Amino acid sequence: MQKATEVLDEMARRVGELMQSSPVRDFEKNAKAVLSAGLSRLDLVTREEFDVQADVLIRTREQLSQLEARVAALESQLKTN
Repeated sequence: MQKATEVLDEMARRVGELMQSSPVRDFEKNAKAVLSAGLSRLDLVTREEFDVQADVLIRTREQLSQLEARVAALESQLKTN
């Protein structure tokens, strides 16, 4: 039984070595490099950066609404005086 396990382990190791040196592995490396180079030329942001900016925009809109309400109230006071 031990012998069969050793044979299977050796076969698995050899298949792994073949996969590492196969043209498919080279293609995968090249495809990743091409995609990485192409994406690096685009002006992209991470999801985290996008979420942070979305939160900033929400807070800015809220502040703008509050300021608009204050200006309207002040204008109303000026008209009544």
